[in-house]
Order: sequence, then structure tokens, then C-alpha cells
Amino acid sequence: MTKNDFIPLSVPNLKGNELKYVTNAIESEWVSTGGSYINKFEENIANYLNVSEAVACQSGTAAIHLALIVSGVKENDEVLVPTLTFIAAVNPVRYCKAYPVFMDCDDSLTIDPVKLNEFCENECSFIDGVLINKKSNRKIKAIVVVHVFGNMANMEIIMSISKKYNLRVIEDSTEALGSYYTEGFYKGKFAGTIGDFGCYSFNGNKIITTGGGGMLVAKEKDELLRAKHISTQAKSDVINYTHDEIGYNYRMTNLQAALGVAQLENLEDFIAIKKKNYMLYEELLKNEKKLEILEFDKKIRSNYWFYSLVIKDSKFSRDEVIKILSENRIQTRPIWGLIHDQIPYKDSQSYKIENARYYYERVVNIPCSTNLESNQVERVVKSIKNIF
Repeated sequence: MTKNDFIPLSVPNLKGNELKYVTNAIESEWVSTGGSYINKFEENIANYLNVSEAVACQSGTAAIHLALIVSGVKENDEVLVPTLTFIAAVNPVRYCKAYPVFMDCDDSLTIDPVKLNEFCENECSFIDGVLINKKSNRKIKAIVVVHVFGNMANMEIIMSISKKYNLRVIEDSTEALGSYYTEGFYKGKFAGTIGDFGCYSFNGNKIITTGGGGMLVAKEKDELLRAKHISTQAKSDVINYTHDEIGYNYRMTNLQAALGVAQLENLEDFIAIKKKNYMLYEELLKNEKKLEILEFDKKIRSNYWFYSLVIKDSKFSRDEVIKILSENRIQTRPIWGLIHDQIPYKDSQSYKIENARYYYERVVNIPCSTNLESNQVERVVKSIKNIF
């Protein structure tokens, strides 16, 4: 590897049994939404997460959509969502013809539980077990909690809010497979296994990938079974093609699942690599005054999925830093545009968005692949230091 080789932001690591299992799936001729690898992947994920069952689906977005439907979110309802996240966490709310209400983040980049509680207390009425938004007069049915970049939101407070106001909790854990609490009330609980539903993604840049694909888990078995039912076009009689409600083509393929089974075998190794590279970045940048690597919560074992460089010196803009690093053949990216600023959501209600704006203007995600070498981390840091 030469000193000028391109360093990507985040690419898959496919050095395990991927080819072997995918070849086996092809040879079996089970390549679509049936086949043994789908069942095996579901079982292996459930065992890893210490839950009874899991349902494989087409994407993390599909998992969130299924969770919202089964949660009872209907037309003209509202769902509390973060504005600092990928838009796929919010679009399914509109698939249900419901409306998002946007919340701020705290310094973990996850939804701010203090402002969440404040909104419920001050901006809503709780009448006969239903939370009503005073401004819109709509019912609020659920909270979508996104565990950002491998960090975990404060689920102790969020779950207490959900119980107080009778709200369903959908954990978007698409970036946090493998993260879990190491202390507190939920010690030992993985991201996605605390709320009513947990949603995972296996997109190409995730810590394990199936190319595209997702997984859903749920606290209640009957709700998970319903999600599985509607993910396969709601067939009540598979022989005679009888359907008992509106369904979706949301099932994962056997080829994707074969990749997933192989990837999951290496998940803990991937997390160890992610942690090692994060710690190296942190050590090399510890004395910098104009920037910092955002910390992960000390109360969790993070999967360290993405690393966030926070620019504190206003001399260089986020975009200038990204441009200079790109010229040095280092791929980085800004954090997502705030969703309540996006065209489809510009008229949506938001509540005291302050921290999210700060981090949107200052965060740069830096290379974090599981095949990233130490000398590449050193080169990235050297290039960053040359800017500042």
C-alpha cells in the first residue's frame, strides 16, 4: 500500500465464508425469498441479541415501516422523531400517512430525552391514556429512537417517558448492531431489544452487510409474527393466494441471508477492529484544541460504527475540511442534513432544535472501515493536523 492510495470512508469486509455460503445458496437454487439461509440468519441474529425470534426483511427502512404499522400508527397520528438522523428513519412515518414531530439531539447525537419529556409535559395533553399534541390536536402514538453511529440513546429516561404517556418505542438500531449497556437498569441489553421493536440494517456500509437488507425484533411475539405476515404480502393461505390485509414485498432473499450468516460470524472481530482504530484516532488527536473525536457513552459497549470528528475552530468550515481531505485521497462525509429542513418536511413541527444544528455544522465522519490499517489511520490524522 502506497502513501497516496485512496482511503474510503466505509466499505464492506468480505473475507470470511461469504463466497462459500452464497455459492451454496446458488447451487441449491434457492435464491429468492425462500431458503434455509433466511431462517438461519434470523435464528443467529436472535441468538446473538438474546431474543426469542427475529424477522429478516428487505431493508432497515422496511423494518421501521413494519414496526410502525404493527404499533398501530395510523393516518393523522403523530410520531416523535429525531431531526439528526438519516431520512430513512422518518419516511416510514409518512408511508403510514402519519406526521413526524422533530426533536433535538443531545451531545451523544441521539434524541434528547430531557427535551422529549419537556415536549410531552408542556406541549401536549394526556387525556384518557392518549397523548394529544396541543398545537395540531393529533394523537401521538410512538417514538422513533435512533442509536446514532453506534452510540445508544438514554433508554432509561425514554422508556419511562413512553410508559408515562402510553407511547410505543421503535428503536432504529440500524447503526448499532452489537452495542449494549454495560451498566444501569438495562445492563446487558442490546440496542434494539429494549423498546417495543428493534430495527437493524445490513446496507453496504453497515458493520455487517448483506448488500441490502434488514431485521426486525419485537418484545411481543404476536406482534413480530404479524410483522412477518405482512412482510410477505399477508398471505393467509399460501396455496390458494388468500390475503387478509394489505401486505408488502419486504422479505429478505436467501442470497442476502447467506451473506449475512457469514458476516455475523465475524461481528465481534469487526467490533474489536472498530474499537482499536477509534482508540488510535482518539490517542493521536487528544492534544488538538481545535477539534475532537466525539466520545461514545461510557455506560455502553459500543460497536464503534462511525467516528465523528467535531470541528471546534471556525477558521475552517466543515465543507472545506472535507474538500481538503478529498484532495488528499481520503473520503469523508458531513453528517446528514437535518430532516426538518428537508423539502418534504419543511412544514413539519419541530421543538427547540439547537444541538442538532451545532453538530450538523461541525461533524465530519472519517474513515472507519473494518479493514482500515493503523498506518492509514495515521495518514488520516496527519492530513487532518495539516489543515489545523
